[in-house]
Amino acid sequence: MDSISSVIKINHLGKVVETTAGPLVILEGINLEINPAQTMAIVGASGSGKTTLLGLMAGLDQCTSGDIWLGSHHLSAMGEEDRARVRAEMVGFVFQSFQLLTSLTALENVMLPAELKGHESAREEALLLLDRVGLKDRVDHYPRQLSGGEQQRVAIARAFASSTKVLFADEPTGNLDTRTGARIIDLIFDLNREYGTTLVLVTHDERLADRCERIIHLDGGRLVGAQPGEPHSDREL
Repeated sequence: MDSISSVIKINHLGKVVETTAGPLVILEGINLEINPAQTMAIVGASGSGKTTLLGLMAGLDQCTSGDIWLGSHHLSAMGEEDRARVRAEMVGFVFQSFQLLTSLTALENVMLPAELKGHESAREEALLLLDRVGLKDRVDHYPRQLSGGEQQRVAIARAFASSTKVLFADEPTGNLDTRTGARIIDLIFDLNREYGTTLVLVTHDERLADRCERIIHLDGGRLVGAQPGEPHSDREL
């Protein structure tokens, strides 16, 4: 990129997979820029390519064509080892299925990203985040001892650990009841404001999408509707 003003930049992105019936186009002709500290929702019908696009932006997968930059890193020109290094440096994740390590306590799960980076303050940072998400009294509990909402709060604390610059969330309220899901939504956006993190999420939850500054729509692997870069709303969020 000529200048690093956007935290994510995508040019002419395509993703094709080979099947027994021939090539299957998952994404085609995606152009998109996301600015630092922006919140953006990706919406669309099942099979429209939402999760694939999220994974490509996060460096979890390799595109077939086009270019993706995450900060100054040209992800589409990197192998898996280099993309993993960039993910560890810049990215946090919140998944529908929580993805906690069952053999680790809540505290140990949250400490893990910072420990892998060699941060000496990993424990203190994790304790502060668990307190912030309302789990001060659950730090020594294992995932099986926590409710679904509590597990997702641990996952959110872990995602914000170790100076995450971009948070990717894939259906973060999908396994939660309506009331718990609403609390998780509030928590994600409160922490996002506090930490100044860029938030990109995939959701079917209209309440969650409407909280974002931007909404992009995918249909059949292509962006539809308003052009990427346009604000979702000029209301104060």
